[in-house]
Amino acid sequence: MTPDAPPGPRGRGVFVTLEGGEGAGKSTQIDGLRRLLEREGWSVVTCREPGGTALGERLREALFATTDDEPPPSPESELLIFNAARAQLVRQVIRPALESGAAVICDRFTGSTVAYQHHGRGLPREVVDAVNEAATGGLQPDLVVLLDLEPEQGFDRTGKGRDYLERAGIEFHRRVRRGFLEQAADDPDRWLVLDATKPAMQVTHAIWQRIGALRAK
Repeated sequence: MTPDAPPGPRGRGVFVTLEGGEGAGKSTQIDGLRRLLEREGWSVVTCREPGGTALGERLREALFATTDDEPPPSPESELLIFNAARAQLVRQVIRPALESGAAVICDRFTGSTVAYQHHGRGLPREVVDAVNEAATGGLQPDLVVLLDLEPEQGFDRTGKGRDYLERAGIEFHRRVRRGFLEQAADDPDRWLVLDATKPAMQVTHAIWQRIGALRAK
């Protein structure tokens, strides 16, 4: 059975982001939520970070083309490149969609930057927050869904060593996971933490219920 739907579109759209480590199943959940929202008459925009615009996709390609034969991007370079792509995505795609009343579902947003570049890489939190703020103009998701699982479980799903982030080592990814969980604990009204090892439809149902509660406010 489909869970109770959120109210139909009205006014400003709704902004939902999905966060989590490698292999958490974000793409599967985005597809499921898009279908449910469209069934209820929503205009739905889906996007990913980095990417979602011509500029963002070129920056993504530059980042993830890094091989074992060259040094990976420095933490500072990562922070700035991800946020350059984000600034373009917010201005060109996300804000216009929200202003038109659409639902926007984004694969990663600022929560990933805090988890990866602060907790994972060790950049100062105040620096990460300032750059995020500059890129987004203060835009925050209405709901952040954290699909949580142990890094080892994620790599069992995806295989190891496909890009430079996935080759960063298990301790790095454990720090990233702790960073996600810390953010969720600090902002429980905005974040929804779900066990990513549960069946996909069960996870989708839980997110759908939370979207319904969000739109009912």
